[in-house]
Amino acid sequence: MISETDRSSRSGLLGPVFLATLLVFCVTACGSKSEAQLASDALQAGLQAQTAGNLDQAATDYKECLKHDSMNKFCLYDLGTVAQAQNLPVAAENDYRLALVTDPNYAPALYNLAILRTQAGDPAEAITLYRQYVKLMPNDAAGHFNLGLLLNQTGDTTEGSSEIAEALKLDPSLSSRLPSPSPSSPGISPSPSPSTSPRVQTSPGPSAQPSAS
Repeated sequence: MISETDRSSRSGLLGPVFLATLLVFCVTACGSKSEAQLASDALQAGLQAQTAGNLDQAATDYKECLKHDSMNKFCLYDLGTVAQAQNLPVAAENDYRLALVTDPNYAPALYNLAILRTQAGDPAEAITLYRQYVKLMPNDAAGHFNLGLLLNQTGDTTEGSSEIAEALKLDPSLSSRLPSPSPSSPGISPSPSPSTSPRVQTSPGPSAQPSAS
């Protein structure tokens, strides 16, 4: 039989042990970050690496972000910009499309995907993407300009001229990027491919997600 003295002695020992265990658990649990915070940290690391020109590290960081938030549109888009910069259009397009699954109106992904579809020889989808883009970003001259050139290229010169006029109203400097008129067909001749860098770069740049609270 256990005496009252033994019981008291054991109770006295278990108390501090229990408290110490509880303290360790609390420190571990309270100090751990949420998945959203881990994703945000990885995204910020990727942005820093990409800004510094370290694209491989940026891609690694963005993939780490996606481990914690698989459909984070910012991580997907930024991973796409890295792939696009590395001349990996298929990978870039996949990333942009996934970003648009998360947010169908994510303008930067629409713009870059339109560029890729133009380069892939698919002006029909590129036009659709640019139209959606300029609805979301009506004051972006580059979107109107690229859309106008594509429309002219496909024969829709009425809408194409209207879009180019809107682009020039927003940014008159784009007039220097207009294709030269053909002697046999007055006006703006179709361009073999829309401009990819008036005011907006080919890759508008990495996008930062708001920090997790």
